[in-house]
Amino acid sequence: MIPALLKWIGNKQRFAETIISYMPTSFNNYYEPFLGSGAVMAELLYHDTSMFFPRFNHAYGSDVLPFLIDIFNLTKEAPNVLNEHYSREISEYYIRPNEKYAEIRDRFNADHNPYDFLLLSRTCYSGVIRFRKADGYMSTPRGPHKPISPESFDKRLAQWHLLLQKASFSCESYVDAMNKATDGDLVYCDPPYTHSQGIIYGAQDFNIDTLWEKIAECKDRGAKVILSINGMRDSKKKDISVTPPDGLFERKLFVNCGTSMIDRLQNTGKEMKNKRVDDQLLLTW
Repeated sequence: MIPALLKWIGNKQRFAETIISYMPTSFNNYYEPFLGSGAVMAELLYHDTSMFFPRFNHAYGSDVLPFLIDIFNLTKEAPNVLNEHYSREISEYYIRPNEKYAEIRDRFNADHNPYDFLLLSRTCYSGVIRFRKADGYMSTPRGPHKPISPESFDKRLAQWHLLLQKASFSCESYVDAMNKATDGDLVYCDPPYTHSQGIIYGAQDFNIDTLWEKIAECKDRGAKVILSINGMRDSKKKDISVTPPDGLFERKLFVNCGTSMIDRLQNTGKEMKNKRVDDQLLLTW
């Protein structure tokens, strides 16, 4: 399992190996149009280590948050710049966390720079990336946890830097990104949950019917699509799934995601019984 570069609620780090195990053994290019923390892409790149028998040609990640895409491009091209900023700022954060967090958040909200967004992801409450819809203000309070040390972050950054040499990143909508997938390509979609997560990210607002259309178009062009989406909660006692159009997907699986971070936050100090969440994993082949 590749350690997370960003602390990000809802990321698929713990389940990335399971997800890629259902992907084809070989394909042309890989597209991830809801990139988020990039956990699934990183795991896929890690398992594609052979230069003689590569699993695929190139990975393309995209999202509509420009400062998020900037982090991945900096990790690929100038990791030392990111590391220097993290090391300096986190060292000060350890000494005066409340004042430093407010300073970092104010700086980010003033110019939406990637360096402070990285710091916020590592220091905000449980990695909940929340923007006010009215003005785009990143409003999440500081978390009680101690962010990883500069030394630990440097090791993660070095690992991601090597992995991302076979990837490219762009700031664009999932619609535009999915339009690029052609015959023999693979698309992995991990949109916000339709029943809850729009209030958290404020990033890729999407209409599920439009997503179905884009998936159908990819399928018609010969690209395979795999989709993570809300399925069951309360240990499969409550159905929160969406129903895709008939014939769009050939297989439906469930991935055990444990208890959700939102549930854990809302039930701090309480016993969590029968609260497992199972995502749907839908495949077009």
